Amino acid sequence: MLIRVGFVQLNSKILDVEGNIERALRLIRGKRAGLWVLPELFNSGYNFRTRRELAGVAEHVPRGATTDAMLDLSRRDGGLVVAGLAERKGQSFYNSAVVVKDGKYLGTFRKVHLFFREKKFFKPGVEFKVFGKIGVMICFDWIFPESARTLMLKGAELIAHPSNLVLPHCPEAMKVRAIENHVFIVTADRVGVERGLRFIGQSEIVDPNGQILYRASQSREECVVRSVDVSRARNKSVTPLNDISRDRVPRAYRV
Repeated sequence: MLIRVGFVQLNSKILDVEGNIERALRLIRGKRAGLWVLPELFNSGYNFRTRRELAGVAEHVPRGATTDAMLDLSRRDGGLVVAGLAERKGQSFYNSAVVVKDGKYLGTFRKVHLFFREKKFFKPGVEFKVFGKIGVMICFDWIFPESARTLMLKGAELIAHPSNLVLPHCPEAMKVRAIENHVFIVTADRVGVERGLRFIGQSEIVDPNGQILYRASQSREECVVRSVDVSRARNKSVTPLNDISRDRVPRAYRV
């Protein structure tokens, strides 16, 4: 089944929710996709100094301006949108991704593996989620093989990966994650420098054989769409006698 998947590589501005939403939608304007993936915390920026700053831009989900804008986008395209945002729940904050489709709210994924100073501001999520055949992980979740493997075992054929990457390893590692799970991966990253923190760009679309269908630059904003046949991810065969799903031996993995 062919679908058009796209990512937005954005230079978000810290604490400028309205401007960041408009910036993302401006990059998307004129393009169509059945799946859009936007970066981690695309609406708020990333490098918070205080919890008060975070509190000023975090939103209740789904009752927030960012979710509303993504609902409008999904309604326009009749597709699915995965977009990173700062979520407020009571007195807690989560580094989350909202998932909407056809103008309807499907759910929220909360980042499980918090990176560096994120631990000062956010609570971690506790569950990896799949929406239809689309799994979601956020940025540093990538470094744990269990993240993508869990999504594959839950039925994901494509992994949406909102990110704000600062370490250099992820773009190449996504080829391995795709191969070892035989899934498509769409990583949407940031570019630019924010309060001294440089983001590496290189958003990408990777197929189940680890082939990079497109990799963005390290410094420019981009919005890219490619057609992919997601049914390719259903065949987990490596050889006529090997299957990466059926050949797993969970009892051997105990520690």
